[in-house]
Amino acid sequence: NNPFRTALVNLSSDSNRLEQNTSFVIEFPPLYKTLANTLQNDEPTLLLYLLLLKSERFRNYVLAATDIDLLFLPILQTLYRAPECNGHLTYMSLIIVLILSEDDLFNQTIHGCILRQNQMAWYTERSFTQLSLGGLVILVVIRTIQYNMLKMRDKYLHTNCLAALANMSSQCTNLHPYVAQRIVSLFETLARKHSRLVEGLKGVDTEESEEGFDEVSDAVQDAAVLEEVLRMLLEIINSCFSHQIQNNPNLVYAVLYKREMFEMYSKNPAFQDLLENIHSVLVYMSSRVEQENENRGGYPLSVHEVQDIVREGCKQFPKESLKSLGDLKFKYVEEEEPEEFFIPYIWSLTQKFMFWKENLLKT
Repeated sequence: NNPFRTALVNLSSDSNRLEQNTSFVIEFPPLYKTLANTLQNDEPTLLLYLLLLKSERFRNYVLAATDIDLLFLPILQTLYRAPECNGHLTYMSLIIVLILSEDDLFNQTIHGCILRQNQMAWYTERSFTQLSLGGLVILVVIRTIQYNMLKMRDKYLHTNCLAALANMSSQCTNLHPYVAQRIVSLFETLARKHSRLVEGLKGVDTEESEEGFDEVSDAVQDAAVLEEVLRMLLEIINSCFSHQIQNNPNLVYAVLYKREMFEMYSKNPAFQDLLENIHSVLVYMSSRVEQENENRGGYPLSVHEVQDIVREGCKQFPKESLKSLGDLKFKYVEEEEPEEFFIPYIWSLTQKFMFWKENLLKT
């Protein structure tokens, strides 16, 4: 038992209503603001992690905050700068996103929180005049997945990324066209990579596999990981459609635009079950577009006209026709022996403030 840790998680902000286990009183608003202003550093990020995980009082305060962008934007910036940041800070920032995404009210709030252009100046992939905080979270998390799959190849990292997206999926509303496009684009990019790996493995005979066992083993493992990621992405799209199709015409349009790709993968046994609902939406929307096209004597429809048809179709789509796949919900649980991660991490931070006589250090 760590008495300092116990004292921190039992803090309170109300001196008039002290509970039995209250260790000390501190005003939450200045604590919240101070953390928000310093989250580019490891120590405040660790403190925020601890308070969100263990202090129900502070977690409830954060979840009810009307200026959640103040706290959340620095966390997203850390994830965005993952290639430049240390791995520990990236992990902690991502876990904070996952912990907060467990709350449905929080997920509703971030999709209703509209950011101004100057708040997103650090996001350089695309310029926005305005974008919801929820949309920016999706963009940054997708970027983190892509970076991880390409460079770090850390299963723990992309599992937490996908879990956060899954938790948010039932509350995703009015997704920006670019956000919707990035979701579909991520699936397309990883699906192509998965297909190449599977095709490559088909051409390997027994003798070759024995000679290059390690390479084949890595390819099999990579294909399995990609299949898992692709299935989760399909579950996320399913969840968006099942819960919020009327509020997500841009996502429906992005899927419809890549109809041939989704139809091709619907024939793959590994993804068939998760593409039934998506196929139903595609058939419904395609028939509306084709009918409107016939009404106009076969005259080609513009992009905006198709988008209008999809928008109206989303309002009228019979959601009850979609199969229920259950709610996508993931909860962060600390490892059984978290000290294996935290002690070396915290020690590396404290060493910066310690001064040793180099001649007495043992190598």
